[in-house]
Amino acid sequence: MGERVLGFCMALLPKEKFSTVEFDGDNADNCNFPMNGGLSYIGMISMIDPPRPGVPEAVASCQQAGIRVIMVTGDHPLTAQAIAKKVGIIHPDANSIILQEQRGEEVEKALNDEAQTAVVVHGTVLEREIAVGKDIEGQNKATTFWNKVLAKKYVSFARTSPAQKLLIVNACQERGGIVAVTGDGVNDSPALKKADIGVAMGITGTDVSKDAADMILLDDNFASIVKGVEEGRIIFDNLKEVDCLYSVFKYTRNPSVYSVCCSGHAFTATDTANSLC
Repeated sequence: MGERVLGFCMALLPKEKFSTVEFDGDNADNCNFPMNGGLSYIGMISMIDPPRPGVPEAVASCQQAGIRVIMVTGDHPLTAQAIAKKVGIIHPDANSIILQEQRGEEVEKALNDEAQTAVVVHGTVLEREIAVGKDIEGQNKATTFWNKVLAKKYVSFARTSPAQKLLIVNACQERGGIVAVTGDGVNDSPALKKADIGVAMGITGTDVSKDAADMILLDDNFASIVKGVEEGRIIFDNLKEVDCLYSVFKYTRNPSVYSVCCSGHAFTATDTANSLC
């Protein structure tokens, strides 16, 4: 299910000794109350941070428009996988593998399995694989690793550090990608700055992340980014059409002879001139 689970326990302490104590500490060495034994298990609670309404539809729109969506999170790989499938970053029916404990040849074997169309990469695996040298063919193993990971149809990263987020951005850019990064924390700032388009959260975002970004998302909603892309493409198409019309008037001496095709419609330059008057 990908939910976060917390376990709870209790201990009975003498009231006369601990009635006024402000409990502090998180392990047996620094706690100001006894933690060695005497704890009784109570139960557990699961929590989930559900996706915002419209996010699955927005992800689908991105994929249909040729925009690849990669999730980079600090969550556990199982949680990351569940969330990615829920919002469509990983197709629900896709065969996916989690790279977490594997090393060396195990990682290579997993990535070479073409039946696995989705991969979730743990930060420790990422750090370990890019730190190695060259393989027996003299190729850089980090380059080979990135090529195989990013060749998968669906990719997510879990338990990542700020430095690893920057490495992910670099790897995508080195392979010709135009990268947009979203983030809200101080730790996201290097990746926001390195990206071709850094998008900071306007509500939950820190001042540092906003300063590093190229754009601020006022409503913190991923779906708004998709709407912005749609509007931007409309503007770009309109600019191309205007440039096309300008070329007709600039280079055509006899408008009645030449025609141009803009927006899927063929018409003569004379028709164009009349329609603009």
